[in-house]
Amino acid sequence: VLQKGLKENFADAQVSVVDCPDLTQEPFNFPAKGICGKPRIADVGGVPYLIPLVKKEKVYDLNTVAKDIELPGAFILGAGAASSRVLGINAEFIPIVQTKNEKKPAVNGSYIAQVNPADKGCLLEKYSSKYTDCEFGLLANLYASEGQPGKVIEVKASGRTGELNFVSCLRQTLEKHYGEKPVGMGGTFVIQKGKAKIHIMPPEFSACPLNTDEDVNNWLKFYEMKAPLICQPVIVSRDPGFDLRVEHTHCFSHHGEGGHYHQDTSPDSVQYLGYFQPAELLFRIDRPQETHLVGRD
Repeated sequence: VLQKGLKENFADAQVSVVDCPDLTQEPFNFPAKGICGKPRIADVGGVPYLIPLVKKEKVYDLNTVAKDIELPGAFILGAGAASSRVLGINAEFIPIVQTKNEKKPAVNGSYIAQVNPADKGCLLEKYSSKYTDCEFGLLANLYASEGQPGKVIEVKASGRTGELNFVSCLRQTLEKHYGEKPVGMGGTFVIQKGKAKIHIMPPEFSACPLNTDEDVNNWLKFYEMKAPLICQPVIVSRDPGFDLRVEHTHCFSHHGEGGHYHQDTSPDSVQYLGYFQPAELLFRIDRPQETHLVGRD
C-alpha cells in the first residue's frame, strides 16, 4: 500500500519488511534498540492549548503518560512543545525517552530546538544537558513501544515529484486505502540528503490572539536546514472523532539544527530512509474541550 502511494509522489520508492536496525547506533543514538513491542500512539493536549492564546498551566510528564497508556517503562518518540515551566521560554520538544519503570530511572535522550537569542538562528540542545525531568507542555503526539528489536516497515524514497511531503504522502496513502478505518503508525526516518523547511516557535508566546493559519505562520520562525536530519513522525490516517492531530513530525541533527518538519526544499536530490511500526492502540489524553483547526499543519 505504502509503496504504491509513494511512487505517485517520488521518483523512486521501495517499501519492505526488515529487522529493525539497532537504534542505539549512529545516526539515531536512541536509548532503546528498536520500536517494537506493544506499539501505541498517544495524542496529548492539543493546539488549542497553544493558540489563539497559551494555557501555560498545561504541563505533562512522559513517565506519567507511559502509565496512562498502560506501558510503564515505554520507549517514546514523537513531537511536542517544551515545558515553559521548566525552560522559562517556549520551544520545540523532540521527545526521545526511555521512561522509568520499577527497576530503572528514565533515560532522556530528547532535544529542544529554540530560536537562538544571539543570532535568531536555531539553538538545538540535548534536554539532559540542562534538565533532569521528563516534562513537556501544551501538546504532544507520541509513538510508544517496549523499545524492542523486531520486524519493521522500511521505507526508502528519493526524488520528490509531487507536492506532498514524505509524511503527508504516507498518511494520505493510508487514508485512501483504508478509508473509514483509522491506521496509525510511528517510528523514525532520516532525511539523508537535501534540505528541509523547518519551523521553531518563538521564545515568547503570542500576546495577541492567533486566530488564523496566516497569524500562526507570521508568528513562527521558518528555516531551511540541511541533511542529515533524524525525524520522529506520528501519523494517523484519519481522525475517528477524537480531535487528533493526524500528522506531526519533529527532527534533530548532530550539526545543531532541528525543529518541526514541513517539507523538503530540494525535491530533486532529497533522500528519505525510514523505519515504521503500525500502532495497535490509540490513547487520547486531556483532549481540549474547546477546539479549532488553526495551526495544525
